[in-house]
Amino acid sequence: MKTLALFSMLVLAQLSFAQKATLTWHTDINEAVAYAQKSRLPMMLFFTGSDWCGWCHKLQAAVFNTPEFEKWAKENVVLVELDFPRAKEQTEALKQQNRSLQQQFGVRGYPTCWFVTPVKTSNGNIDLKPLGSKGYGPDSKIWITEAQTLLNAN
Repeated sequence: MKTLALFSMLVLAQLSFAQKATLTWHTDINEAVAYAQKSRLPMMLFFTGSDWCGWCHKLQAAVFNTPEFEKWAKENVVLVELDFPRAKEQTEALKQQNRSLQQQFGVRGYPTCWFVTPVKTSNGNIDLKPLGSKGYGPDSKIWITEAQTLLNAN
């Protein structure tokens, strides 16, 4: 009985540690902009079809779900997922937000990642200044290096 209790405590401890280690993907652009302004980090807008896009799944497995990407992302960008699912339910407001950003950045294929910086305009509004975009890449180190090059160029 003691062994079972100890095993359960170890499993719970590992789960709570694993949850702390995961990345935060914002879905509300306004919250992401506020966080980016506060942290002074650029944003990475990930346009995806979460429940149907095979290349999106491959990008997540090969790049986004790696320790290298997690470390890089936490230090360099605010992550925003803009999802276009076929079967998964979304609020109408979220669909409209995602469509608007898709049109603004001319996204025609998935996955597409746009790197942007929120910039306050003279009338007090916030614009998203494009820094560059990337698509699928099978190697996390190369993908991160290319993304960092985009960020460094601006």
